[in-house]
Amino acid sequence: MVLPRRHVLASFGAVATTPVAARAGAEEPPPLTVPRGARPGEIARDEGFWRAVARQYRVSREFVNLENGYYGIMPEVVRRANARNVERLNSLNSYLLRTTYKAEAEEVRKRTAAVAGVPTEEIALTRCGTEALQNLIGGYNRLRPGDAVMYADLDYYSMQYAMNWLKDRRGARVVRIALPEPATRQAVLDTYAEALRAHPRVRLLLLSHMNNRTGLVTPVREIVAAARERDVDVIVDAAHSWGQLDFTLPDLGADFVGLSLHKWMGAPLGTGFLHVRRDRLADIDPVFADETYPVTDIRSRVHSGTMDVAPVLSVPTALDFHRALGGGPVKEARLRYLRDRWVGAARDLPGLEVLTPDEPAMYGGITSFRVTGRTSEADNTAIAKYLFDEYKIFTVRRGGPVKGDCVRVTPALFTGAADIDRFTVALRDVSRRFRP
Repeated sequence: MVLPRRHVLASFGAVATTPVAARAGAEEPPPLTVPRGARPGEIARDEGFWRAVARQYRVSREFVNLENGYYGIMPEVVRRANARNVERLNSLNSYLLRTTYKAEAEEVRKRTAAVAGVPTEEIALTRCGTEALQNLIGGYNRLRPGDAVMYADLDYYSMQYAMNWLKDRRGARVVRIALPEPATRQAVLDTYAEALRAHPRVRLLLLSHMNNRTGLVTPVREIVAAARERDVDVIVDAAHSWGQLDFTLPDLGADFVGLSLHKWMGAPLGTGFLHVRRDRLADIDPVFADETYPVTDIRSRVHSGTMDVAPVLSVPTALDFHRALGGGPVKEARLRYLRDRWVGAARDLPGLEVLTPDEPAMYGGITSFRVTGRTSEADNTAIAKYLFDEYKIFTVRRGGPVKGDCVRVTPALFTGAADIDRFTVALRDVSRRFRP
């Protein structure tokens, strides 16, 4: 039985259930203490600990935000560090930029590379994952007329556009494939293997570690290895997986990777980085033939002009917070736990399709759903609107999958189990109301 909306809101409260930090001017939340001796899976279910985590953030009490895939808001310690860096930049102006900033940015690069598990000279800071990937795709210089490039339906739209651009820029033919739905690890591996066999002229493959449409996680290392056997290079989009899943760059086995710091690492907006293995740097052109750095320096592959450096200077604080939480193992376990909490209920709802499998290596916190038969943009916009209007739960429609549009659900570290339970109640209503 579906409860009337007034009963649902009364039982959960008329505002978001996640605890939030006090208003501006309040003291900074106390440092976090991860439960000693507990395994990541045990910590993931410790709601007392996650209520303490939620107090590290300032979030609106007016709705439950389950659309955290756009970007990750800063915890208070990072927000305050960024505010101090904004003030510092504004007061010191060009003196900061012309004296200590370069050395400080180099320390940020070293810290970031250490967490990523690669040498400092193999990464360059960018403003976001999109800039990192665009520079890698646009700068890739091994293509010859008649060669082909490949991407999948679930890859990020801006990266698809960049791959399409290679037709005019490099004379490449563009191949687009569709990933299986419902997906399994083996089905994804088979799809890429068959696509590479069918298109022997492919020389460059775009591969999303975790895509932003359904949240499906691909077995990157195996696909990269299979592509390498066919002399196909792979550019990996790890913008969503970095900080959400537990891995380092060597785990992916890829030569070229673009990543974001302002999604799941909680750094300020305007931070990301690209990775190029040192013996592959010559295969990526310096951006716009820039001569600021030697061509042997990876930083010549990024040139953003005069930019807001306060977010860059705040990255170390975000990395410290990441470590204080227990790093990738704890974050991955928590986000998967929240996803499993609603997906477990959704699997039993008639007419509801969950677009990531239950194989743990194939998902993180992001998962999309679709009501069977409701595949249009209008349908899924209406479902997201209904969730917000009737239950004050914010989600987002996503397009791109060949089988139709869907609604993406993305919890955050400040999301509580009660927020997910509230969504589960709403989902029961949606499955009944929108069933064709």
